[in-house]
Amino acid sequence: MAERAITVLIVDDHPVVRDGLRGMFAASPGFEVLGEAADGVEAVALAARLDPDVVLMDLRMPGGGGVAAISELARRGSRCQVLVLTTYDTDSDTLQAIEAGATGYLLKDAPRDELFTAVRAAAEGRTVLSPAVASRLVSRVRAPGNEPLSAREREVLALVAKGTSNRDIAALLFISEATVKTHLTHIYGKLGVKDRAAAVAVAYERGILG
Repeated sequence: MAERAITVLIVDDHPVVRDGLRGMFAASPGFEVLGEAADGVEAVALAARLDPDVVLMDLRMPGGGGVAAISELARRGSRCQVLVLTTYDTDSDTLQAIEAGATGYLLKDAPRDELFTAVRAAAEGRTVLSPAVASRLVSRVRAPGNEPLSAREREVLALVAKGTSNRDIAALLFISEATVKTHLTHIYGKLGVKDRAAAVAVAYERGILG
């Protein structure tokens, strides 16, 4: 008995892209394209009507972007998995789409086999990230400087910027010298630096210190 075909909805504002994707899936057993949409609003409506296993979603479309559509599908509790297929691999796009509820993220220049594998994985609810996107996402998550400083850490850093010693900072803030050192360790970690001078320089660069 043949396995049931994975049903797909293609969402892209370029007819040529939609035609190309439809042709690829039509030529490959195991997939069935249920429909096409040219923007996010149409995608949500079609997904509700056709109930596909996987939605191939472009992100930047006039008339309704992909991230908003992904959020709306998640809000409605739609069972379809969304696989973002885009020409853009910028961090903000990636994170927004994944935070909105996308199962995976592939670039449009991905090889055909990689695309088919990704759609099969997405249909099973597995997360799919193209290698280029995955490495960017990991470095973004691991990159220092994403975590904001606490109010007390900013106070300590402001005093460091004035050349105040740990002992004097402790006296001014009514805390122990050991606590000052702990705050500095946290500050260095959050800013991705190793010493006081670098911490002050980065803080000014990022507008933490005015």
